[in-house]
Amino acid sequence: QVQLVESGGGLVQPGGSLRLSCAASGSIFSINTMGWYRQAPGKQRELVARITSGGNTNYADSVAGRFTISRDNAKNTAYLQMSSLKPEDTAVYYCRVIVGTPLGAYWGQGTQVTVSS
Repeated sequence: QVQLVESGGGLVQPGGSLRLSCAASGSIFSINTMGWYRQAPGKQRELVARITSGGNTNYADSVAGRFTISRDNAKNTAYLQMSSLKPEDTAVYYCRVIVGTPLGAYWGQGTQVTVSS
C-alpha cells in the first residue's frame, strides 16, 4: 500500500512564499515521475510542475520562474517551492506520484493554498 501525505499549504499575502511537501510511504522501491497539480473552484485540475527520476523538470507557463519543483529520492519526497505568489495561484494543490516498482499512480489528499491580502 502506497500513501502520499501533503503538507505546507496555508494563507499567504501576494508576493509571499510557501513550500509544499509530498512524502510517499509504503513498500516502494522506485519512483518515476513526481508532479504537482492544482484545482481552483469551477476550474479543471491543471499540471503545475513535474520532475522525472532523472531530474528533468517542466512547469506550467503561469508559474515558470516563480515555482521550483525538487525531489529527495532517499526520502521519497517531492517539494514545490512557491515564490512571488499571486491571488490567481489560489487553489487546492495535489501531489501525484508514479511509482515504478511496484507500478502504480497515486494522488495526495490535497492541500489548500490561499493567496490574499
